Amino acid sequence: MGAEQAGEDVFRGFLIAVLLHNEAVADRLGLRPIDVAAVILLEMRGPLPVGAISEELRLPSASATRLVDRLEKAGFARRVRGEHDRRTVTVELVEDGLDDYRALAAGARRHLDEVGARYGPEQAPLLMGMLDGIAAAYRTATGELRDA
Repeated sequence: MGAEQAGEDVFRGFLIAVLLHNEAVADRLGLRPIDVAAVILLEMRGPLPVGAISEELRLPSASATRLVDRLEKAGFARRVRGEHDRRTVTVELVEDGLDDYRALAAGARRHLDEVGARYGPEQAPLLMGMLDGIAAAYRTATGELRDA
């Protein structure tokens, strides 16, 4: 096995681990993996319109609407009408509803902190840049698949 194949296998193992963890979290919460992705997105970006969630997760608008319905039913999120324009609706996380999610995510964060401790601060920009580039590549590839 060459170095290129070994690197590809490491990366594939990384992908499998992330996908399986997301699925395990979703199973424990009674959600779908894409629902957990939406919770993570809302944690990162704050309240978003359903259209922005649809765009970020590369989902058709009807699928994003159903996703938000599931998050509301499970107590993770709520729709909020705009103060100035009642036609504007954003989705925000419900802090009290996130306890179970945060408890499940804490284990992964603890293990990730252990991995991060192995690297010096000078290596962080390289690692973050690589992860950001990988995420952008997968977002582009996902868009291509959904548009095809």
